Amino acid sequence: MLTILGFAMIATFLVLIMMKKMSPIAALVLIPALFCVFVGKGAKLGDYVIDGVTSLAPTAAMLMFAIVYFGVMIDVGLFDPIVRGILKFCKADPMRIVVGTAILAAIVSLDGDGSTTFMITVSAMYPLYKRLKMSLVVMTGVAAMANGVMNTLPWGGPTARAATALKLDASDIFVPMIPALLVGLLGVFVLSYFLGLRERRRLGVLTLDEVLVEEKETETVLVGAASGDGDSGERKATGGAGSGTDAEDEEEDERFQALDPNRPTLRPKLYWFNALLTVALLTAMIMEWLPIPVLFLLGAALALTVNFPHIPDQKARLAAHADNVLNVSGMVFAAAVFTGVLQGTGMVDHMARWMVDVIPEGMGPHMALVTGLLSLPLTYFMSNDGFYFGVLPVLAEAGAAHGVSPLEMARASLVGQPLHMSSPLVPAVYVLVGMAKVEFGDHTKFVVKWAALTCLIILGAGMLFGII
Repeated sequence: MLTILGFAMIATFLVLIMMKKMSPIAALVLIPALFCVFVGKGAKLGDYVIDGVTSLAPTAAMLMFAIVYFGVMIDVGLFDPIVRGILKFCKADPMRIVVGTAILAAIVSLDGDGSTTFMITVSAMYPLYKRLKMSLVVMTGVAAMANGVMNTLPWGGPTARAATALKLDASDIFVPMIPALLVGLLGVFVLSYFLGLRERRRLGVLTLDEVLVEEKETETVLVGAASGDGDSGERKATGGAGSGTDAEDEEEDERFQALDPNRPTLRPKLYWFNALLTVALLTAMIMEWLPIPVLFLLGAALALTVNFPHIPDQKARLAAHADNVLNVSGMVFAAAVFTGVLQGTGMVDHMARWMVDVIPEGMGPHMALVTGLLSLPLTYFMSNDGFYFGVLPVLAEAGAAHGVSPLEMARASLVGQPLHMSSPLVPAVYVLVGMAKVEFGDHTKFVVKWAALTCLIILGAGMLFGII
């Protein structure tokens, strides 16, 4: 019964948000609360929620201060050279922009943190997507898939969890998987190329100069509208149709100022201080000198103090990023209700055991393949902790009975990460869709099929190379 209710709860949540019948925050809170009552454990809902909040509180704190830190770094111009480099490569060509998104997300993912990757990638690429009227779900989908492949780095989380759960060395799991993961990353780049071609056919190609001319014309229209002269009701995008209200265009124009070379928040004299601070912060994260939430808390405080020594300026920077902080932290605490109920009621355990039990006896010698396939839905519908510490040991035990080594099982368990990074249980995905101003349901509908394809490419490559 708990198995059925668990799958029903997840399905209800996904259907409602994809059909836009409920907001993600409301769905993450109300649906599990309702199913908790159905299970007959409504009286324990408070305990489940507190347990969920307690487990996710460090993540929420990390995201809050990470958003402030990287927001300040964007304000002061630390990432402007990266943005200019991407702009130079893209040349306002939709195909190059999509490929550039994948490349940028993959490079930034080397720090092992999805939230950081999404903040930097969206901040760099959002203005181009908006100005060219490109599909924002293409940006979020490509970034999530590239980050999902890179999330398998030993310091990214899943590999360390698999190693801990099966008492293996993380390098023994990861290093042999590198060829398959590189094929998966290449698959993401190829997919980005074709998605970019589709956008190019829809929109056409501009030169960067033409984009800049359009920006100036738009600014003129906005100034006229602000003074009561002119009509800003519609603005035509080259190669594509689009319209917006004054408020929408002003919001878009304000967002585009992330690339304004004359914005007052720039601190060119402190560039190398900010660069060294960021490198030191990322190094400390990788070396695990302190817990990540503590590192970002200290980093944000130091960045604000040095770059904006006057308290009113610090308050202004905090206020500028307050929307993102509130949206993301609120989403994380709402997700705590969902995960708390799933785990507290025992739904996750029953779902995992059911998935293991339905595996035919004849598939025993192929348990690595089975584990790779199961990693897609299981890491999407439950947390990495739940999968790697709850399900993987059971699968590994079944595989060992048929002569499948724990190392093969551990490697196969990493296959589902490109899909996992778009799971509603991953806090970082809310940073991605929130900063990109994309509905979570729209992102889900777009990315699931492509992310699943990427996972299967990695699995196929792993089997072809004899890794899995």
